[in-house]
Amino acid sequence: MKRVTILMAVFALALTTSCKSDKKETPTTETVAPVEKTEQFVIKPEGTTVNWTAYKTTAKTPVSGVFTTLNFDAHSGASVQEALNGVSFSIPVSSIFSKDSLRDTKLQKFFFNVMADTEFLKGTLKTTSPTEAIATITMNGETHDLPLAYTVTEDRRVSLTGVMQLKEWNALDALGTLHEACKVLHTGADGVSKTWDEVGIKMDTYLREQ
Repeated sequence: MKRVTILMAVFALALTTSCKSDKKETPTTETVAPVEKTEQFVIKPEGTTVNWTAYKTTAKTPVSGVFTTLNFDAHSGASVQEALNGVSFSIPVSSIFSKDSLRDTKLQKFFFNVMADTEFLKGTLKTTSPTEAIATITMNGETHDLPLAYTVTEDRRVSLTGVMQLKEWNALDALGTLHEACKVLHTGADGVSKTWDEVGIKMDTYLREQ
């Protein structure tokens, strides 16, 4: 009888152990917070153009062109305003293009080459609000601010516009030299020859998501 009791106890213990080993434990999992992706927008030279508009005759006839080369390092930011802010640039004046080779030659020879430091126009861009910016431009050995207004479309195309007053860069002597070289061509129907001392600037760029 005692032997039977011992055998039953051993059997019960074995059964209990077997049941425990068959039980599957539910693994504990730690909840990992998802990593938020921060959007970065980048401005690149290949998506950027700098247009200029000068004026002649008393009727203020526009003469437009572009600079075909714009140098600056790729610059990025978490918003359009940040991406534009702090961009440094340089523009070789030899890249001026107005679809008239004779005019382009005169602009280089009688305007830019009369100035100091004639090889490049240099500057930095600073955004002051979601619609306004300042381009600090060095030309003719003078560094001054050019206020700009800018707009942004839904597909992140940006246009910055402003009007450069040449007297602020001490460039009226260079303008006078250009005027003399172009006096006949800058004469309007009223017989008066005039070259205006302001230049419209328009920079168009496209911001890509990085």
